Amino acid sequence: MTIRLYDTGARQIRDFTPLTPGCVSIYLCGATVQAAPHIGHIRSGLDFDILRRWFEYRGYDVTFVRNVTDIDDKIIQKSADQGRPWWAIGYANERAFNAGYDALGCLPPTYEPRATGHIPEMTEMMRVLIDNGHAYAADGNVYFDVRSFPDYLELSNQDLDDLRQPSGEGETGKRDPRDFALWKAAKPGEPSWDTPWGRGRPGWHLECSAMAHKYLGPVFDIHGGGLDLIFPHHENEIAQAKAYGDGFARYWLHNAWVTMSGEKMSKSLGNSVLVSEMVRRWRPIVLRYYLGTPHYRSMIEYSEEALREAESAFARIEGFVQRVVEKAGGAVEPAAEVPPAFAAAMDDDLGVPGALAVVHTTVRQGNSALAADDKEAAVARLAEVRAMLGVLGLDPLDPQWAEESDRGADLHGAVDTLVRLVLDQREAARARKDWATADGIRDQLQQSGLVIEDSPSGPRWTLGAR
Repeated sequence: MTIRLYDTGARQIRDFTPLTPGCVSIYLCGATVQAAPHIGHIRSGLDFDILRRWFEYRGYDVTFVRNVTDIDDKIIQKSADQGRPWWAIGYANERAFNAGYDALGCLPPTYEPRATGHIPEMTEMMRVLIDNGHAYAADGNVYFDVRSFPDYLELSNQDLDDLRQPSGEGETGKRDPRDFALWKAAKPGEPSWDTPWGRGRPGWHLECSAMAHKYLGPVFDIHGGGLDLIFPHHENEIAQAKAYGDGFARYWLHNAWVTMSGEKMSKSLGNSVLVSEMVRRWRPIVLRYYLGTPHYRSMIEYSEEALREAESAFARIEGFVQRVVEKAGGAVEPAAEVPPAFAAAMDDDLGVPGALAVVHTTVRQGNSALAADDKEAAVARLAEVRAMLGVLGLDPLDPQWAEESDRGADLHGAVDTLVRLVLDQREAARARKDWATADGIRDQLQQSGLVIEDSPSGPRWTLGAR
């Protein structure tokens, strides 16, 4: 068994070899809490949740760090615009992010540090960088000297001479416009902290280097985040950390975006879909299926139609689970191991689409067993399906989804009673050989989104595409 992952730095799929045998350390760039999350934000958390679950299934002890950036230019601007404290805006949105992660079944991180709680660690990192000639102070700011680090831009594969480094307001005193801020001098009325170079606040990039060092040490296994973070954020993290003396991340993993009309989902574009709204319109487990089952390096083009297709696909899985539980007369425990084809797909750069194909194949085999009244085979297939769905965080029988399943069961029972009344009318029409009426009833039910199957034990209904 070897897990293989696409390493952005190497630009190829590599065998994963942990720094410490049996252990995996992961740092994921988490939320910048200037606004509530849209589904594009949550996709990253979902993808790395599945990665973590797969490592744990494979027997690794996982340390998973997901940070919170609770101070930045946008938070400060919103504070000024709204007349609210910056920390109140940050905390409210941090809670919204965690509610979104929880709603979609993400396991809580091992540690979830806030940037503002680690000013001493950042100050120490800046002191060492200045002493080693990699950084300098100017006008109360502290900058990283990119020309002092020969390997700068190796992750993003850019040419330094062509670089246009993003720069913020008030970043004065740079020796080179491509140098980036480690520390920003305080402006009147803005939040600030004391350092030997004056009061100010941290630069975005410095925060993650300092927190990764504190919680995972000078070298760790995997650093993750969205594609948009490769430059400048991750490139600058590497420069700071390695110039400080850390080996830093050994593998770099990046998830693709959720797009709308071909553009990255973004609040600035006005095309975001808030998680808080989506979970009112769609079952959270369906949203997890929709966002978590494409390959993590593939773009997801958002559309209502795509969500309906995901809902129908998951309904087929869920319907099979419910039918076998009814047949078995009680709970069916997950199998101890997932099928080999599922494991092979997951080992190959977290190939969730291939793994999901194994789930659907197993469901079809289980449905065939049900049709043949082979209870033993149906139960065996359900045990395999539950094991696979558990890895993906999609097992409808898991306690995570218990409340949602209970509500669904109540609704299913009410609908079943109503549908049975109509089906009884259809059976009466068939008994008197009134085929036109019987077919008309069936067609009306299908137009309502129900699929009617005539089985040896009588008609049964399932929810079709809506």
